[in-house]
Parts: sequence; structure tokens; C-alpha cells
Amino acid sequence: MRVNSPDSIRFRVNSFFALTKPGIIRTLLITTVPTMFVAEKGTPSLWLIVATMVGGSLAAAGANSFNMVLDVDIDKKMNRTSNRPLVTGAITTKEATVFAFVLEVGAFIWLLGFVNLLSAFLAISATAFYVIVYTMWLKRSSTSNIVIGGAAGAVPVLIGWTAVTGTLGWAPIVLFSVIFFWTPPHFWALAINYRDDYAAAEIPMLPVVTGLKETGRQIVLYSFVLIGFSLLFFFVAGMGIYYLAAAIGLGALFLFFALKVFFDPIEKNALKLFRYSITYIFLLFSSMVLDVLL
Repeated sequence: MRVNSPDSIRFRVNSFFALTKPGIIRTLLITTVPTMFVAEKGTPSLWLIVATMVGGSLAAAGANSFNMVLDVDIDKKMNRTSNRPLVTGAITTKEATVFAFVLEVGAFIWLLGFVNLLSAFLAISATAFYVIVYTMWLKRSSTSNIVIGGAAGAVPVLIGWTAVTGTLGWAPIVLFSVIFFWTPPHFWALAINYRDDYAAAEIPMLPVVTGLKETGRQIVLYSFVLIGFSLLFFFVAGMGIYYLAAAIGLGALFLFFALKVFFDPIEKNALKLFRYSITYIFLLFSSMVLDVLL
């Protein structure tokens, strides 16, 4: 039996794996683990890190799988998503739905058993918000879809914090705000490059509805707020000079790329911002770990 045959085990496993959007999960974990170091003010137990990563990954995988089930009609109209497993028929809608439910139930049970109730509740709440508020409602009806819906992607920092402390406070809320205001510039930069796809699927993404110039203006505004919250975190969480230097330097470069999009909103500049935004969030959160350990 050929590996790439729809009947092969490896093909099926790869299809279910693709359903979870592993790239997005990786980004979420980049924010979860460093947050745990800040909450601990040192190195958390290895088991707690692993347990939180496993539970968070299961919850995110389930949310992404539900998203693909609900977005299959959209994915069929977009070149970027035309090879997704539900579009190609590699997985049926029923299989994907059951898979998503199993992942979410597994995530809740795992986090409840090995982390704590608050972390488990936050994980499931993020999934519900992402699926119901963003996927089923805002994505198809409002240019604010990614602004409000992006809150789900900011919850992993809360999960990381509560996994260590069992409580919430101002520091994790400010860190939540960092991710919340990072998400729109990050996603709008990508949407500029795929605006024709979104237009074909009748999805009211900002570049499609308001045009590139207004999108560039919004990107700059959100970039300023993002930088502001990243600096506020220095004071609220009692961070040190390593984090402060990173927040200032990385933020300045983020604003530079954002301004390039504003003044010249071509796809090349938007793609540079999109790529840097991933580097930005990785380095910013890495600096937190460095700051805590040194």
C-alpha cells in the first residue's frame, strides 16, 4: 500500500495531524512556557511544564479542528486552504468533529488531573470563544473578527500563569494584552497578501473591506498599543533590564516594519512584517526566561 494512498495509515495520521494546525499550536506554546518561568520567578518543575504543554496542545488542536469543520465551505474557495484535509476529502466531517470533541475532552481531563481546575477551565473557555465567537460569528460578519476573536490566542499565557500559581493577577492580564494587541498586526499583514482569497470567500477581513491604506493605519495604531503593554509588563511583573532592553529594541523594530506597511502597503512589506512578528513574539518571550534566570 502506498504511503500517500488515502487508505494508508500514515496518510490518515498526517491528515488528522494537519487538521490540528500544528504551526499555530507551536506559536501558542512559545508564549505559554516562558510565562510559567515568570510566574515561578525561576524554573518550574519539568513535569508541570510538560503537563501544561500537553494539555494546552490538546485544547488548541481541538479548537483548530473544530475551526476546520466549520470553515470547510470557506476553505474550498481559498487557494491558501484548498489542500486542507476536509476540502480534499481525506477526512470526513463526522470524523473531524469526533476527533475535535475527543481532543477537547482529553485536554480538560488532562489539565484537571495534572495541572489544576482553573487552567482546565481557561483552556476549554478559549476553545468555546474561538469556535463560537470567532469562527461561527465574527469571522463571517465583522472587520473586527481577528481583533476580538484573537483573544482566544492570548489565553495560553493565562493558562501558563495559573498552572504555576493557581491564580490570576495584573501581570498575566497585561501579558494577555500583549498577545491580544500583537494578533491584529500579525494577522492583517498576512491578510494583505491573501486579500483576494478572502474576497473570493466573502470574508470581511480589514484589507478587503477598508483597503490597504486604512489597514496600514490600524496596524501602526495596534503596534503602538502592543509596545505600550510590553513596557507596562516590565513594571507590573517586576522584570529586569534584559527584558526591558528586548521590549524596547524589538518593539522599535516592530514599529519600523509596521510603518513601512503604512507608507507603502505592498505585499512585500506586509510579508516582512508578518515574518518579523513571529520572530518578535519568540524573542520577547525568550527574553523573559533569560531575565528570570540571570
